[in-house]
This record gives sequence, structure tokens and C-alpha cells, in this order.
Amino acid sequence: MTVTGPRNAPDVVDVVALGESMVTFLPSRPGRLADVPSFDRGIGGAESNVACVLAAAGHTTRWVSRVGADGFGDHLVEAIGGYGVDVSYVRRDPDRPTGVYFRTAGDRAGDAHEVAYYRAGSAASAMTAAGVDLEAVRAGRVLHLSGITAALSADCLDLMRELTAPRPGRPLVSFDVNHRPGLWRDGPGPGVLLELARAADIVFVGEDEAESAWGIDGDPSSLREALPEPDILVVKQGARGAVAFGPAAGGRAARGGPTARGGTPSTPGRTPRPRPAATAPALDVDVVATTGAGDAFAAGFLSATLRGLPVRDRLRHGHLTAAATLTAPGDLAAPPARALADRLTALDDTAWGRLRLGPGWTQADEGADEEVRTP
Repeated sequence: MTVTGPRNAPDVVDVVALGESMVTFLPSRPGRLADVPSFDRGIGGAESNVACVLAAAGHTTRWVSRVGADGFGDHLVEAIGGYGVDVSYVRRDPDRPTGVYFRTAGDRAGDAHEVAYYRAGSAASAMTAAGVDLEAVRAGRVLHLSGITAALSADCLDLMRELTAPRPGRPLVSFDVNHRPGLWRDGPGPGVLLELARAADIVFVGEDEAESAWGIDGDPSSLREALPEPDILVVKQGARGAVAFGPAAGGRAARGGPTARGGTPSTPGRTPRPRPAATAPALDVDVVATTGAGDAFAAGFLSATLRGLPVRDRLRHGHLTAAATLTAPGDLAAPPARALADRLTALDDTAWGRLRLGPGWTQADEGADEEVRTP
């Protein structure tokens, strides 16, 4: 399946990503936030991360958002634009600040990991369907969204519903569930995320997210039974790898053309049980930091989708792009060169299972033996 769409219209890009980005402060050394003496400034945002990685991989991308008319907003626009992302549709808000956050150096999943967000009332939380250029948002072969945006405000949720609603000419909608319980508090988060996922064409969700949000803790087929609507469902399994279901016969992602989605959600529990279209074990990676790896995985998968590669290869490209981020500090890292990624993706299952990637692996010379280490 190849995603198709107008390529020569001046305002059309490969991928449009809409969502909040924040200035992130990374600690100068390990330790509690209370003990870290200084921080390095960076950028972080699920959707803008995807746009930056895709731009670095050679795709045309656009980031649509709202930032404060402040120095941090200037930094975000300049830094994201520096990756080659079109930032001309980012609105500036004179009354609301740009969001920022601080985090510790440890693994996000660890008990000692700390994140302090300062995003309440941010400029991005004031995004509305009337306040963004919907034509620019829809002028992409793929529109990438995440569940984080829906949690920012009622207006942001209305915007997400507008963008995922069935309509003629709708771009292929990619949706990363990105369940963040702290953003939803006691709100209707799980139901909203399920609603948006059912309206999307490509969905990324982790098994841990599915369990915490929807109480689905069986094998990936159980999740597909509960979420049959998306043409492609990618289930991330952490250190075990990822599986993909679909595309559905005749579905939008299978055809590639942007048309309207219709119909009602299917009933879970159909027989026979859904079987994955492809699986890809995770790579053995010397992890430096985990933040941003999920966004990188989505970027790698979408890049391969735009190129019309088989589903298994899309999963492998997702793993390789995630490995580039896992082996570098910060939320963003340059993806592997296409030739290198294609060569590693083409390995047989045994060779793929022997790969071990460490810091600097993306800079290996073409064909160099040092590009990977094997046990």
C-alpha cells in the first residue's frame, strides 16, 4: 500500500502534525530535581517530534500549533523550523505563555523519574477549530495527531473531533493514543481516546496504555477486537517488539486515497480472532534515554508508510528510528540514513535478532562492520 495524494500543490506536504510543543529542561547530571544545579534547554512535544524526525528523514512536514509571544515561543519556532519543518502556521498568543517542563535524567518508567510540567493555561491549550488554519492542517498526505492534545482543554478536544470527523478529502489520519493519566485526572480520558482512535486510519498504542486506559490486558488480538475500526493498528509491546494489524481490505490506508470514513464502530468479539499482518521483535539497544522513543517509532513507521513499504518493514523502520533516539540524550535524535535503515530492515530474522545498537550507531560508515555489535 502506498499513500497517495497531490504532490505538486504548493501548500501540500507529506505530513502535518498538530499539537503542543514545550521547552524542555534536561538536567546537567543525574539526581532529584531538587538537587540538580543546572539544566540544558531543549524542545519536546509528541507531534512536533514526529514532524522533526520525518523532516530529518527527507520528508516535507508542517507543524501547526500555538505558542506564547515570548522568548520560549521564539525558541520553539526557531528550533523546530531548524529541522526543516514548515512552522509558518504556528500562531502566537500575546496573552498566554509557552509551556515548559523539567525532567530528571532517569528512565521514565523508573520510580525515581520526575517530571514537572508548567503547561496549565498555555498558549497551546487555547487552540480552537476557528483559531487554526484548517486548510493548512488538512494539506498533507498524512495528518498526525495524539491524545495529548485532546486533554489540554475542551476547545482542543473539539478541534480533535473536527479533524477526525469523516469528510470528503480528509487526509490519512495517524493517531498516537499517548495516554497521560495526569492530564486527564478524573475526566473522561479513556472514552475520549477510544472515540478518537476509532475515527483514525492508523493508530499507535502501547499494551501498557491499553491496560491502564481501557482495561485490555490480553494479547494484541484482544485489543484489535476492541478496536477494529482503524485500517492499521500498531500495538507496541515494549522490549518484546511490536505487531501490526491490517490494513483492512478496501480500507483507506489500503487504498491510500484520502476519502471520508463512515459507518459505526464494529462489535468486539468477532470470530475468527484477528491475526497480525506483521510482527517485529524489538532491537537490543544500549539505552541512553527513553524520552521521545515512541514518537520516533511513529515517525519511522509513517516514513515507511509514505514510501509504500510492506507492513513488517514499517515496523522495523519504527524500531530503527526509535533506536536512534534511545541511544542519544534528549527527546530528538537524527534518524539513520535511509540506505542504512533499508539495509538493516532487509536482514533475515536471525540477523535482525542479533543486532545490538549503541550510541553513535547511526553515524557508521556505509557497510562498516562497526555499525552494529553482535553478542
